[in-house]
Amino acid sequence: MSEDKATTSRERKRSAEILAVLAAHNFYATGFTPEEMRTTLEDLGPTYVKIGQILSSRTDILPEEYCVELSKLRTEVVPLPAETAREVIEAETGRPIDDIYQEFRDEPLGSASIGQAHYGILKDGTRVVTKVQRPLIADMMRKDFVVLRKLVDAVSVVSGSEDGSEGAVDFGEVLNELERVTAEELDFRVEAAHTREFRELCIEDPSVISCPEIIDDLTTERILTMTYVDGYSLSHLDKIDADGYDRDAIGEAIITNYLHQVLDVGIFHGDPHQGNIMVSSGVPYWIDFGMVGHVDERTVNVLQTMILSLVGHDAEALADATLVLGQTHGKVDKFRLVEDVDGLIDRYATAGSLAELDVGALMGELTELMDDHKISMPADYTMLVRGLVTIEGVIEELCPNLDVFGFLTKRMMERAQADFDLKAELINEAQELASTGIRVAKIPSLTYDVLRNLAKGRMKVNLELTGYDRITERIAYTVQSMLIAAFACVMFLGGCLLCGTDMAPRIHGMPAAALLCFVVAVSLGIFSVRRMRRMP
Repeated sequence: MSEDKATTSRERKRSAEILAVLAAHNFYATGFTPEEMRTTLEDLGPTYVKIGQILSSRTDILPEEYCVELSKLRTEVVPLPAETAREVIEAETGRPIDDIYQEFRDEPLGSASIGQAHYGILKDGTRVVTKVQRPLIADMMRKDFVVLRKLVDAVSVVSGSEDGSEGAVDFGEVLNELERVTAEELDFRVEAAHTREFRELCIEDPSVISCPEIIDDLTTERILTMTYVDGYSLSHLDKIDADGYDRDAIGEAIITNYLHQVLDVGIFHGDPHQGNIMVSSGVPYWIDFGMVGHVDERTVNVLQTMILSLVGHDAEALADATLVLGQTHGKVDKFRLVEDVDGLIDRYATAGSLAELDVGALMGELTELMDDHKISMPADYTMLVRGLVTIEGVIEELCPNLDVFGFLTKRMMERAQADFDLKAELINEAQELASTGIRVAKIPSLTYDVLRNLAKGRMKVNLELTGYDRITERIAYTVQSMLIAAFACVMFLGGCLLCGTDMAPRIHGMPAAALLCFVVAVSLGIFSVRRMRRMP
């Protein structure tokens, strides 16, 4: 019982700290801008910084401008004391530092919210990087998620929709995913497994593009050791030029490998920004596999359909693909969806070539459009879209002449051609033609039967207009609001008439019934105005 009380006390203390941070930012007065959201998460601590970093790739949950701002969340924090880092390594391995390394540098290479990295040379001469987890960080994050769980439960009750239907974003499910991803990042063995799998399946030729190797006997839940990449981040364009490396060759290797990850393997780097791509002796290296996405063959095929539909300006095929891949929440107006997708394609069809197409903006608008139609896309899809947008930005800065969307379209076309079976298609077309011929031959007799039944009154014709559901809904909503407003006017006029009577009781010289009519009239008037503003 005392332990439960202590836990409750810690939760209350943490809740008070969170409320103090929120009060200090005063966002309820100034507006919760993207920058305010980022700084608030930074002040709330490591759990919220990590949540923000994860959310930065979820354009299905947050608007694009918020995702862009959250991608700036600081990764550098106050480093651990060298003694603490050494103690963690010794506790995890059960061996003194000097028995493991011939050299271990106390100055960290970098320090982040969950851990920090140290350079070392093993006894056999292997140059390595050991990532050390901050003590107590896992326990603190678990407590934060307990508080968040209670907050989400409260928000879910308060923000229920009028019709009882669920919104496109289920905050409980979002929190479950955030908690799952964070738990994986707290267990360095998960990142080690991702790195091994990535190196085995996604790296075809290490001389063209590569990634570090994991040192298994120096990797546990709280420490991760991998081979050292002797190079610098892809953002150092001046160093790439000074060393005489071919930017286009590096960029082409990155694009080709990323598409290989997605289209051939089904495993892809979830956060491919410049800081996670190193250059060593002219060879790009992928690093940091804390966030890895997975796509199955079905998802890739649907994505292929979406890309080729964009290229072919086929709005209906693109709309069908999104409905196959996404999860709908309520009834979807297919007619309006196709119209909106067609308008989106038309806006971007003005690009002179694929190289001029702004893929990032296009994908962002497509995601917003799906959200408007209450269609939520899978988390791995949104991670993939975000990855493609990030890669496009990386390549645009590294080598502007390369066309990411062109590479993607070419690979999609190659996949479509490889899947195309000419013999099977000819047989299917022949069968369809024969079937159509049989049906056509029956048209005269069927037409005669229909006309005869109509003439004798044995058949009724029902016409159904489609595509007008939203218009009908708006009309019904408007009529309801007008009826409420009309009733408010009636109540107001009734109150005015009652004021001219001697009806008792009276309040401040006015009949209580008249006062009641005025209160109801004003309340209904305000309600009808707000209702009109929320018109679907």
